[in-house]
Formats: sequence, structure tokens, C-alpha cells
Amino acid sequence: MGAKKNFVLDTNVILHDYKCIQNFEENDIYIPIVVLEELDHFKKGNEQINFNAREFARELDLIANESLFKKGIGLGKGKGKLFILTGGDYPDIIAKSFIEKTSDHRILASTYTLREQKKAYKTILVTKDINLRMKALSIGIEAEDYINDKVTNINIFEKNHEVYTHIQPEIIDKLYSSEGSILVDELDFASDIEPQDCFILKSVRSSVLVRYNQDKGIVKRIEKERCFGIEPRNAEQAFAMNVLLDDDVKLVALTGKSGTGKTLLALAAALHKNENYKQILLARPIVALANKDLGFLPGDEKQKIAPYMQPLFDNLNVIKHNFSYQGKEIRQIDEMQKNGQLVIEALAYIRGRSLSETFFIVDEAQNLTPHEIKTIITRAGEGTKIVFTGDIQQIDSPYLDMFSNGLVYMIDRMHGQNIFAHVNLVKGERSYLSELASNLL
Repeated sequence: MGAKKNFVLDTNVILHDYKCIQNFEENDIYIPIVVLEELDHFKKGNEQINFNAREFARELDLIANESLFKKGIGLGKGKGKLFILTGGDYPDIIAKSFIEKTSDHRILASTYTLREQKKAYKTILVTKDINLRMKALSIGIEAEDYINDKVTNINIFEKNHEVYTHIQPEIIDKLYSSEGSILVDELDFASDIEPQDCFILKSVRSSVLVRYNQDKGIVKRIEKERCFGIEPRNAEQAFAMNVLLDDDVKLVALTGKSGTGKTLLALAAALHKNENYKQILLARPIVALANKDLGFLPGDEKQKIAPYMQPLFDNLNVIKHNFSYQGKEIRQIDEMQKNGQLVIEALAYIRGRSLSETFFIVDEAQNLTPHEIKTIITRAGEGTKIVFTGDIQQIDSPYLDMFSNGLVYMIDRMHGQNIFAHVNLVKGERSYLSELASNLL
């Protein structure tokens, strides 16, 4: 246990994790009054940050009394105290360094004043705003990111699937037999693989795609399966389609750059399995409007969110274009949309629902916080399968990065669970131009 510290929290930390005050161990936590003012502006709305603002207000209300502003309130055994900073001091160094007296600069002022008053302890500003951290450092204030839910190892997103060479030809022959599987113990590297791992086995004369089933203790051959006109074009897509079609795998993560086919494969698999589910639900977060109300856009609710849902409709149209205009598949898709069995919706409007017997695809999941991911998964009822797709290199949220977004957090925590599978798609299949741009630009 190190020396006790004082942590000053920025508004975005609370909006990211409303239970954050429980994660600073024995250290004291200070919240500038301007942070409460900012949180008040976020209480109305349907986004996760609005929910977090309301929940934090409730948590604070349960413990609040006059000690909160003077002596501090203990947060429990082994934890420090919580204080609200109400001082109006605005040090000269802040005024001279930054012209405008903004909320961020008032937070800096509160942190600077606290540091001068509590010189016996190290004072640290915690914020997910990179610019604010830079401003703090410029005037000698120590600042850091909120790292409680950060993932330290993301190597799994930087490599292709495993390829095991020098496999005995007899083993691969057995995998191509009618049974199509072998006991995992027949592989020398059995201890190195984990549940639902997908990999390639190669001998001197042939190769085979396989997946490990821990429950049965077997490694089973994977074949490229065509679903609603969509056929895997490479090994990773074959792996993805295989886990998407497996009803025993309840949670799937598909990662990869733009054009690798993540959402298209998930939608094709969902349509192929539609008889197993009451509903197919596609959703994505509206990141561009995360801090605003949709009300300022023209039109009704559906018209407001339509531009943000268009990529999902585009994937649906790709599938439709594989069939004739009067084909039964087109009629089936149209009927599913008409009767509500196939729904494309903004993620904000799904909050609070209990999802049973649903094939739920969440697109652009790299823009969700760990708490949002947890909230979505905990809505899953019996017979529900959830698929998260995303590109951790394209994060639109200003307070998330490739180490702290909900998608990588979920993969890191769920890795090794038998009902979870993660496939990282590497090769772009949209077009040669798309692949070239993704690699070079």
C-alpha cells in the first residue's frame, strides 16, 4: 500500500462509470462543485451517460450530509473519504494561462487550490479528457486517465488466427472423415488452446480449419457455410460464421477493420437462424449525438435516427441483392421487417428491455463503455444470443480509446469462457480499393 493520495474527479469520469468513487481504495476523493453543475445538465435523456448522471446523483443522495463539504464522508472499510470542493478561489496561474473561465478551468483551479492546501499528500486530477490532462501538466498539476477498466494487453487484436504446422497427416485425415472431429488430447499443444479457439492445422499434404469444443473435449472441422447468399471468403470469415451459427455460443465478438465483413456475416447468420429466435435485433450507438438531444433534428423519431442506422440497412441490402426481386428470400425479409421480427434500432431506444429468444447484433461496439456493454449483456434472457462487432482502431467517443472501450474490456473479461467466442477478422473483402485504403491511408 503506497502513500495516501487525493484524487480530484472530472465530470467525464463519473459519466463513464457512476460507481467510480468505489475504485480508489484508501485514497480520498474530491469532486469540484462545478462537476455537480455539469452532471445536472446530463440528467435528462436516454443515453448511457444520462443514466450514469442520474445514478450518481442517487448514490450521492444516499450518503450526503453537511460533512460532505467539510470533514468528508467515509466510503467504507478500506476506502477513503469523499469531499465536495466548494471553494471559489481562482489562482492567478490559472487566470494567466487560460483566458476563458470555463468549467474545465474551474476544475483545474479547484485541483490547484487543493494541492496547495494539502501539500502533505499528492494531489492528482483524474480525467478522460486528454486536452485537460495536457493543460493540467502545463501548470504543474499531476493528471492521469481513469484506468480502472482499461485493458493492458490487446495483442489479440493485432494478430491473425493461429496456424499449427507439422501436424501428422493421419490426424487431418481423421478430421476429414465422416465424424469430422478428434479428441483434443491427440494434439501436442492441447494445453495451449482455450474454449472456442479457432485455428488451422497443417500437414505436409493438406490443411483444415477447426474449432475447439471444451465441453466435448474435441477439435471439430469447420466448413465454409453459405447463409442467405453470403459465403465466407477467407479463414477468419469461416471461423466467424461457424461461431455465429452455433446456438451454444451465446456471446460473440467480431473485431476487425472496416470492410472485413463483421456486420454482414452476423446479419446473414441471424437470418439463417431466424426460426430459432423470436426476433432479430440490430442496433448501434448514436455517438455523434451522445451529448445532445435528438430533438433538434427534423422529423419524427425514425427520421431522426435514420442517417445513423443507414449502414445497417446497407448490409441488409447487400444480402437482398443476392436474390431476385420476386424471390422467396426477399419476401421473407420484408415480412420479417413488417411483423417486427427483424428490427433495426438505435441502441438508446433498447435500454431497459429484457431480451429473450433474440438474436441481438450490436454494431460499432467499440464506442460503448464497459458499463454499457455490461448493461446490454445483462438484459439477455433465455435463448438469446448477443453479437458485438467493432473496429478498435475507429473510436468516435472522445473519452474512449483502444484500451478502455467496452468491446475490448468485454473480450478481455470473457476470454476463456465456454459460451463466448472472439474472432478477429483481418482481410478486407469489400473491394481491393477499400482494402488498399485501409492499409495505406
